[in-house]
Amino acid sequence: MRRILLAAIVLGVFAMSASATEEPAFETVEQDGKIEVRQYAPLIVAETEVSGDMRDAGSSGFRVLADYIFGNNTARSEIAMTAPVTRTPSRKIEMTAPVTRVPTQTDSWTVTFTMPSKWTMETLPVPNNPAVKLREVPGELMATIRFSGSGQMKAHKARQEELERWMAAHGYEATGAPRYAGYDAPWKPAPFRRNEVLIPVKPAQD
Repeated sequence: MRRILLAAIVLGVFAMSASATEEPAFETVEQDGKIEVRQYAPLIVAETEVSGDMRDAGSSGFRVLADYIFGNNTARSEIAMTAPVTRTPSRKIEMTAPVTRVPTQTDSWTVTFTMPSKWTMETLPVPNNPAVKLREVPGELMATIRFSGSGQMKAHKARQEELERWMAAHGYEATGAPRYAGYDAPWKPAPFRRNEVLIPVKPAQD
């Protein structure tokens, strides 16, 4: 019954217009077509670690985090859904150039929801599920590339490589693992879905 109720709530959340869904605040530093460099403000995330391929990990991680924001917490409080949902390979990788790497079927992923800006670490309810962690994230400089489609791993890899080539040509170095972001519900027609690859960066040293 709880799973059915949770699924119904999730459907209702995604039925809302995109304008009603909060996204992390940022300022655009540089733009080149579908590629942007953004300075993100500090934020708080709820995250969980799951295993499997990107699609399965995204689904299972989403369910765990949705359970938290829809009331499985010490205050039994609901927390508004935000966008995007991000998936980051959890395995540590050496930061060399390029940083392209295809996660395998047995990889671990960190699936993340951004908490609405009205919440603080002091006011957010504590998750009942120990698999859900709350974490403060400092402001970050991110290179991003936007694309549509169903968000398959192959498409993310291709866009990641494109973004890394652009970074190398424009004087940016990666400082962390790529993040794969989805902004829309899976039942939205693929041509209209918004996907992004985001890579934390810094200006390359001369």
